Amino acid sequence: MEFGTFFGKLFRKNDPQTSFEAAEKVDTTKLEKLVYEAIKGFGEAGCISDQILEMFPSMPYSSITARYKALLDKGFIQINGTRLGKSGRQQRVMVAK
Repeated sequence: MEFGTFFGKLFRKNDPQTSFEAAEKVDTTKLEKLVYEAIKGFGEAGCISDQILEMFPSMPYSSITARYKALLDKGFIQINGTRLGKSGRQQRVMVAK
């Protein structure tokens, strides 16, 4: 398993310079590991985003939720249906592989 995403994928080419500078400072390796381990902790039952966000109340929403796609694209997690979230909307159930 290799965690971390190249910072160049974290912004669009038309974004302002501040987006580029911010992307350089994000430790995607640390964040992806953190989110993966949290998802893994739910075992075969999996979890929804609300559950992961509750585990890290002091972290910015986007620092957590942006990791789901990277983990999914790398095959570290899979989606097993949906569950109702706090908002009353369905959220994807994530399960670690």
